[in-house]
Amino acid sequence: MKTPYFTQPEYNTPENTSQKFLTKLFLATQWYFFTKCFAIITQAYIEIKKGTYNYDKWIEYSHKIFKLVEECGGKISISGLENIKLCNPPVVFISNHMSTLETLILPCIIGGRIKITFVVKKSLIYYPIFGALLKKINPIVVDRNNPRKDFEIVLSEGKKFLSEGISIVIFPQKTRTLKFVPSEFNTLGIKLSKIAKVPIVPIALKTDFWTPGKIIKDLGTIHKNKKVYIKFGPPLVIKDTGKQEHQKIIEFISTNLTKWKMLEK
Repeated sequence: MKTPYFTQPEYNTPENTSQKFLTKLFLATQWYFFTKCFAIITQAYIEIKKGTYNYDKWIEYSHKIFKLVEECGGKISISGLENIKLCNPPVVFISNHMSTLETLILPCIIGGRIKITFVVKKSLIYYPIFGALLKKINPIVVDRNNPRKDFEIVLSEGKKFLSEGISIVIFPQKTRTLKFVPSEFNTLGIKLSKIAKVPIVPIALKTDFWTPGKIIKDLGTIHKNKKVYIKFGPPLVIKDTGKQEHQKIIEFISTNLTKWKMLEK
């Protein structure tokens, strides 16, 4: 793997980061972001066709989208990266799921340090162009309609990946949502961690810079005034049933979301 893009415990978009002129114009931010994002994804797809797309390329293109957020005037704050160093990979990353953005930028934040893959919804695999990119990272695919079947798939394939040293990112919520509802946050990641005997690293994130669309969920609205926050918590080792650790993850996410929303006021 290449040298990680983020080597310090924290990252904050520099104050002197230049914003592209077009994104300063009324309604131009959204047009610029989606046009440029599609161009980046298309470039990656062309590399697949050429046979040059690999894990390092996945991380590289993820970082291009990360920088695109900043080009559009978005500010990004990452903290707790030292917690990834505190554990001995592989691990299970458990995160809330707010928008498409985290799926695109988490690879360059985590994947440049340790090898990862994602648990993804089956429908994403069939997306034009983007689906081909997902298949290349060999994700764990679930349909979100049959919890029992999803459980069996994640445990079977998850154990295999973890035994090979590949960490797994899981979004326990059924779908992307701006509101975090603890009762909708399942324990699939907890169960995988317990069975595979690997630690958990919780992730709290606020990515409403890119909110889901009402008609086409992936083509929502870009809010450059909404700061992107991503925080990694201390590693957790599952004890007993894992209920206590599950609650700690929920509290970690809820507490940080509350704090970040207060900072916007």
